[in-house]
Amino acid sequence: MKTAQHFLEEANSVVPRISAEEAKNFHGKSNAVFVDVRDSGDIAKSGTVKDAVCIPRGFIEFAADENTPLYNPALKQDADIYLVCGAGGQAALAGKTLKDMGYNSVTNIGGFGDWKEAGGPVEI
Repeated sequence: MKTAQHFLEEANSVVPRISAEEAKNFHGKSNAVFVDVRDSGDIAKSGTVKDAVCIPRGFIEFAADENTPLYNPALKQDADIYLVCGAGGQAALAGKTLKDMGYNSVTNIGGFGDWKEAGGPVEI
């Protein structure tokens, strides 16, 4: 039987993680797409990464599949995708899903609190 820890270890083994400080260097680049995978209630309370696409983790498969009517065109297969969540776990799991769906450039930047602490641009 797999536990939550097993899923996290598997996700962390295939989705690279960089610090929020390092991720700031990629924000605003033409091919970079920042995705906040927290639910809308959390985002409403804290804000999110400036210009981030907000796609809850439980919806990522539909938003990333261009064959569904729910596809989000921001999630292009050749985009450099940077995922953020509350602490890094949901971003890792969403990143693993995207990797399984054929996305190659997927990076976990950890928690939104880390992003704010590093001075990354935010919006409410």
